[in-house]
Amino acid sequence: MIKLVLTDIDGVWTDGGMYYDQTGNEWKKFNTSDSWGVWIFRKLNIPIVIMTGEDTEIVKRRAKKLDVDHLYMGVKDKLSKAKELCAIFNCNLQQVAFIGDDLNDYELLSHVGLSAVPSNSPDYLKNGRDYVTKKKGGEGAFREFAEFVFKQINPDLTIIDLLERK
Repeated sequence: MIKLVLTDIDGVWTDGGMYYDQTGNEWKKFNTSDSWGVWIFRKLNIPIVIMTGEDTEIVKRRAKKLDVDHLYMGVKDKLSKAKELCAIFNCNLQQVAFIGDDLNDYELLSHVGLSAVPSNSPDYLKNGRDYVTKKKGGEGAFREFAEFVFKQINPDLTIIDLLERK
């Protein structure tokens, strides 16, 4: 049973690109369909934690807009942070679902109960994962991941059933 969801941002919720204009502004593109992934986990009462190696105002703004309460930025050792979070959320790593996309996610992907990567992740990272999304990072991969987790927990229900729940 999944009790905690961890997610990387760049390469999962975004296409991994970092865009800069001539005045020094940084831009990231988020796919709005991933908002429904947050909604799915909220309906399932599963806490979502964004855990990223980056530390940008853009990610803070996105987390605030979607009302994601748990945001950890500048994380260099994601496995250690996940272990700390398990103590906080009273679960173990086998009760954690995590989606990440690159080398800094490899160790954590190898230790959680449910591991996923977007389809455009490197092949060597896809090997041994529980789920590889059909969508690329930044194209709704997080929502697809959420729907996959939902089906693992509720194989006889649909997202529409979840929508109709009060």
